[in-house]
Amino acid sequence: MTTGTEETRIALDPFVTDLEAESAALRAAGPLAAVELPGGVPVWAVTHHAEAKKLLTDPRLVKDINVWGAWQRGEIAPDWPLIGLANPGRSMLTVDGADHRRMRTLVAQALTPRRVEQMRERITKLTEGLLDGLEGEVVDLKADFAYPLPMYVVADLMGIAEDRLPRLKELFEKFFSTQTPPAEVIATLTELAGIMAETVAAKRAEPGDDLTSALILASEDGDHLTDEEIVSTLQLMVAAGHETTISLIVNAVVNLSTHPEQRALVLSGEADWSAVVEETLRWSTPTSHVLIRFATEDVPVGDKVIPAGDALIVSYGALGRDEQAHGPTAGDFDITRTVQNRHISFGHGPHVCPGAALSRLEAGVALPALYARFPSLDLAVPAADLRNKPVVTQNDLFELPVRLNP
Repeated sequence: MTTGTEETRIALDPFVTDLEAESAALRAAGPLAAVELPGGVPVWAVTHHAEAKKLLTDPRLVKDINVWGAWQRGEIAPDWPLIGLANPGRSMLTVDGADHRRMRTLVAQALTPRRVEQMRERITKLTEGLLDGLEGEVVDLKADFAYPLPMYVVADLMGIAEDRLPRLKELFEKFFSTQTPPAEVIATLTELAGIMAETVAAKRAEPGDDLTSALILASEDGDHLTDEEIVSTLQLMVAAGHETTISLIVNAVVNLSTHPEQRALVLSGEADWSAVVEETLRWSTPTSHVLIRFATEDVPVGDKVIPAGDALIVSYGALGRDEQAHGPTAGDFDITRTVQNRHISFGHGPHVCPGAALSRLEAGVALPALYARFPSLDLAVPAADLRNKPVVTQNDLFELPVRLNP
């Protein structure tokens, strides 16, 4: 078996100039690839579907950053641009076992299928309002439609004041970016936590019909959720709740525009919009890499091993097109695909994203409404000219210029 010191590491491009080629290179080096995160941080990446499912349920891989040898040795700077993703505070993203079950259960209780379905009317109303506002020959569909929809939805869900949304947009862009100056990293994290703490304080004083109030109430009923845990959970839900859905909607539009035969199938009713959503989640998953788990002991993966104390990321962008899981046509965008191995773009096992149903609902409302209003919508620039933001964890475009009526 080989270890990271014996491997040539694949450096993840901090500017994400060719995510598809990078994902293919990771997959070719897999199922376990030695990689380097921006900032020169060495980690491992699982890049194949079957191995990812195993590792996501392996108790030897934990989310406690104190297990990370590089962290213990002081090799990770406190102003590392990705520190907010590697060490985002105490929430279900950073704990395991009983603590994880406790926190996740509370979130799941507030995001029941009934509650999610009850949000359909609000999502539909927001969608129609945003579509009414689309004007001009060319519009930036990301800025004018794909971004505001999930942000308004998550603000409603969490009980965040709408006047906070513009500043949250700026802060989360810095939070996810590999290019945030070191001097701004800690300030960004501090301000984000402050806004979430203010929201928790406001809801403690005046509870509402929102998830933040539900978490506070559950804590008071004896589930022992601390204010720190509520604040971190709120930040996690807002971050994941809008970023993933933005990219899902944007990527679906790009995929349909670059595959007109697939677009024709769904517009004619020969294929369902849910198939567009699921194939987009697999083929151009919104989340390219998820940070980060740590090995409590040596963990063999194929002919390699993750040494104790090393870190692991899950490269969803690579494993979504794994031919061993999705067949020889895994590299094709095909909404008529017969599902043999369901994608795991929302995670697997106890770590499945609790907001997955809500994200699917938002895209399932937004996309058919968009194309019902603008059935000939198409890209206003060649697909090759679309550029990804410098965000190694998200498949996130700077903008999406489209012609509504070409």
